[in-house]
Amino acid sequence: MSKSVAKIITETLQAAGAKRCYGVVGDTINHFTDVLRKSEIDWVHVRHEEAGGFAAGGEAYMTGELTLCAGTCGPGSLHFVNGLFESHRNGAPVVLIASNVARNEEGLGFPQEVDQKAIYQQASVFCERISHPDQARRITTLAAQAALTKKGLAVIIVNGDMFTEKSEDALAWSVHRPAPVVTPAPTELARLAQMVDQAQRPVIYAGIGARDARPELIALAEKIRAPIVHSTRAKEFIEPDNPWQVGMTGILGNRAGMEAVANCDLMLCLGTDFAYTQFYPEKAKIVQVDIDPMAIGRRSPVDLGLIGDVTATVQALLPQLAPHSDTRWLKKAVEQYHRDLEGYGREAREPDPSLIHPQALTMAINHHAMDDAVFTADGGSPMVWMLRHIRAKGQRRFLTSLLHGTMANAYPQAMGIAKAYPDRQVIALCGDGGLSMLMGDLLTLKQEDIPVKIVIYNNETLGFVEMEQRVEGLLDAFTGLKNPDFGEVARAMGLWGRRVETASDLQAAVADWLAQPGPAVLDVRTSRMELVMPPKIAASQVASTALFGAKAVAKGRSKEVVDLLADNFLR
Repeated sequence: MSKSVAKIITETLQAAGAKRCYGVVGDTINHFTDVLRKSEIDWVHVRHEEAGGFAAGGEAYMTGELTLCAGTCGPGSLHFVNGLFESHRNGAPVVLIASNVARNEEGLGFPQEVDQKAIYQQASVFCERISHPDQARRITTLAAQAALTKKGLAVIIVNGDMFTEKSEDALAWSVHRPAPVVTPAPTELARLAQMVDQAQRPVIYAGIGARDARPELIALAEKIRAPIVHSTRAKEFIEPDNPWQVGMTGILGNRAGMEAVANCDLMLCLGTDFAYTQFYPEKAKIVQVDIDPMAIGRRSPVDLGLIGDVTATVQALLPQLAPHSDTRWLKKAVEQYHRDLEGYGREAREPDPSLIHPQALTMAINHHAMDDAVFTADGGSPMVWMLRHIRAKGQRRFLTSLLHGTMANAYPQAMGIAKAYPDRQVIALCGDGGLSMLMGDLLTLKQEDIPVKIVIYNNETLGFVEMEQRVEGLLDAFTGLKNPDFGEVARAMGLWGRRVETASDLQAAVADWLAQPGPAVLDVRTSRMELVMPPKIAASQVASTALFGAKAVAKGRSKEVVDLLADNFLR
């Protein structure tokens, strides 16, 4: 029996596990959405396709299952670009149905014609056009299989008139999800074991590729007396119930993590190619284990590069290692980590009840949130506060824009996550700049009744950019924001909304906000003078910040400089 291309695409994606499709309906996808309406796949009507791309990526990242987007020709499919570039870089299995004008209109400069392949090929694991109805099932199958096995965005390009074409294709194309286990060769493992046995100050640096290897990493750390430093993306997997983890390195890290990496003599990079070369150790030997051959040595020269799954590789390595007896190196790192945590606690105490620091807000959320809550954070300072002050507890999940570095990702990603997990607490930590960039989709929360809890760090500035300008010795410019009362905005849209301006009201307000049964927005007026302080301040940063201070005083902004010093150095 013949079926339409729209029917074939829908059936194939549903069989591959897709449960939701995010988008805005219109012209070239109307026949597709009509078939979708009669299927078991839910359509989520967003107000902006970029938000839909973030939402689909949030759902797909958290579940590991296929999630869909569909866009009309021209602007519709283009609006997805940023949200789907973010999702692709996160490794989220998403399929986009990107439509184009009818075939008889292609190549003639017809309104809204766009070469979608040229746009999406640079950030996808699969990007192909259905040029004949008999290709529909095979191309859709390959797209779903690529998204699920290669972990990324797959794009199917379909002309609007193609959806109604019929096919007799009866071949049983289906999606396969093989899961091979890869380990290095025995000779390579023997060389690795020798390097580990000879090390006096080893450190384990675990990334997202070690997400399933926490028990093995703990066993390895105990055997070779090595502190475990984790990447930002690996926080939720490595941190919980781990006695040997000492935090993160880099500008977002803490002192224990940074010092462990800087002072080690052997760094085991497991499932990570940490992007910032300046934070690798200068004198240590570096070993990198990764499943992707192209990741080996990409960020820093390595002494030994191995291809393998982290879990299987560590399991194979452990029996070959001699136990290390000297605990001084590990003990020193762990003790420093506990001092770091104590420092974070001090940052959260408010000496002035009329002022709210972002650390205090974040630790209040950490205290009141459920143990299985899911957290998202906008790129910029909200992601720093989340990574530093929200504790991973085993069931908690985290997502922020660490690879793409975008704004406005947090609450749209939270929408998709809450769709997938309607019974879990989903909390979006938003900057005032990020929230206002895609504010229209607050209406989607109301229309779809998605119980996301949104908190806004309202400091009336693009805070991370302002910090970057000051650290570079520039006079901060064009970062100020004139914001409304976001609590009132939320109420006008039919959501629960509240504004908090003093520390004395903070704890009760956070508890009330999280207790709401539906979508809720908490607008918190936070200190504009708070800096994202690195674990160690370089002399060049001090000099550049002093240069900013001199420029600010010359411009009549001396009070601002005094407030900045008081907020960050005199607390």
